[in-house]
Amino acid sequence: MEIKKINNTFLPLRLGVNIDHIATLRNARKEGFPSVIQAATVAISAGADMIVCHLREDRRHIMDDDVKELRSAINKDLDLEMALRDDVIDMSFKVKPDKVTIVPEKREEVTTEGGLDINKNKSKLKDLVMEYKKARIEIFLFVEPDIEIIESCAQLGVDGIEIHTGSYSRARGKDAIHEYKRVLIAAKKADELGLDVAAGHGLDYQNAPLIATIPYIFEFNIGFSIIANSIFYGLDDSVKRMKDIINASRR
Repeated sequence: MEIKKINNTFLPLRLGVNIDHIATLRNARKEGFPSVIQAATVAISAGADMIVCHLREDRRHIMDDDVKELRSAINKDLDLEMALRDDVIDMSFKVKPDKVTIVPEKREEVTTEGGLDINKNKSKLKDLVMEYKKARIEIFLFVEPDIEIIESCAQLGVDGIEIHTGSYSRARGKDAIHEYKRVLIAAKKADELGLDVAAGHGLDYQNAPLIATIPYIFEFNIGFSIIANSIFYGLDDSVKRMKDIINASRR
């Protein structure tokens, strides 16, 4: 995957669909269905530009075999979300997803709770960036909308960042506008520094449109709201609706 950055305002928006919770449902009964491969195929046919999955330490949803099968089965980009764990890092070099997104991870959390601590992991990240570039795998870091953090990301030489939109997604009223402005300022700074900018976490059909107006963001990674909506309206329609919403917001 290579994004040509002439002017982000004119780049077509990309939608990455996270299918973790298809695996959550499958694992709830320890059955072989619903299939994450089938879900990925449906999402792609409905307009998804990329499939996203998070291989966690505890393997609570996506399993190793899921990642391997997704890599060989889909004809779109695969983004592997992962913590800085040696076993998952080793696997990523074997599977060769188009992109890896490094995220923080805690065993007790229900979902990812915040951005990566760049300073704490700087040494390991610096080495990883070089290795992924050699392997022709893009590397993104999942970070808070903070200028200093984004400057650190640029210094590391990563391909891009995914801005954590969790605080924005949870906020209401004036607080939501404040969080939106944080994302806007952070995205603009990242773009100025030559980083590709994605956004994700907590985005849904109501709050994604405002974030989609930010011209510096080229990609939205959304999972839970799409999968939840699919219970009532089907996965095909749910993906199409989200794609239409974010594209309409950019026009």
